[in-house]
Amino acid sequence: MTLSEEARERLADVVALQPTKNAELQDRWDLESGSEVHQYLEDELKEYYYRDENSLICATEDAAALVGADDPEGERVLRVPPLQAAVIEVLAGPEDRSQSVVSVLHALRDAGHDPEVDDVRSALRSLSDKGIAERIQRTVPTFRLAMAREEFTVEELD
Repeated sequence: MTLSEEARERLADVVALQPTKNAELQDRWDLESGSEVHQYLEDELKEYYYRDENSLICATEDAAALVGADDPEGERVLRVPPLQAAVIEVLAGPEDRSQSVVSVLHALRDAGHDPEVDDVRSALRSLSDKGIAERIQRTVPTFRLAMAREEFTVEELD
């Protein structure tokens, strides 16, 4: 299957953001609805994605190879949107006390960012889905990194 330039770029987004949700791709691709995302995936990228047990969108190994995302040295490289990269910077480490969404929001604002609380919540959930952050239920859901910062490299997506 030959992919157009747009389809190849969107496939690279799926590879970089996996596991991801329709809403995250909808924002990234500037589409009107999650239904449009689903339709695009089915029409253009059907061979290159699947949904995991939590219905999150994941790329196949062929997709990663096609867009050149295989890391020959085996180092974990995260390609994430700017807000998720900022969250990783301020989020408590694996040995630290976990932080609430509001705590992360304040840390981001102290670092010069000004996101909405819902965007921070979404970023934390996405990082948790990727296995980078862990969700710990206290009185409210809290988060911290699931691994040491030295164990991965973060690259911001455009």
